[in-house]
Amino acid sequence: MADLHIEDFYRDVAKIFLTLYATFPRKIILYVEDICGPDQPDEFGLHHPRFEAGFSAMVWLAEHGYINFQDTIRQEALDQAVLSQKAFLLLSSRSRLAAAEPAKPGELPPSVLEHSMTNISQLRAARADGSSITLRRCVSYLLSHPPIGAS
Repeated sequence: MADLHIEDFYRDVAKIFLTLYATFPRKIILYVEDICGPDQPDEFGLHHPRFEAGFSAMVWLAEHGYINFQDTIRQEALDQAVLSQKAFLLLSSRSRLAAAEPAKPGELPPSVLEHSMTNISQLRAARADGSSITLRRCVSYLLSHPPIGAS
């Protein structure tokens, strides 16, 4: 049986990384709703467990040094969120993972070919692929490997 909450975690981490990389180095308000979809509070106004899990993924990334933020906005957002140096170097470094088919030499200009081999490009490809297996493999790789060249 699949652990759906873990699959959701991998999907949330990918979205968080992609969102913060796209705005780096600007600090932004990172809304849970933008990561995991709209909240569906219960009759008592409590957040849906899926929404709480999205918020918890954001906080977990911060606790483990991947993102920085100034404050929380209730359980709905992180204020002044930005990738940490660790995460920026990880995402922009060359990947050992091949989530996407590599281009053949000569098909692309060298700069485009080099960029296609970065971790952020691999993460984009894994997310676009739509396969939870590919996304899990990619996010798991990112969370378990330091940037190439880092000690």
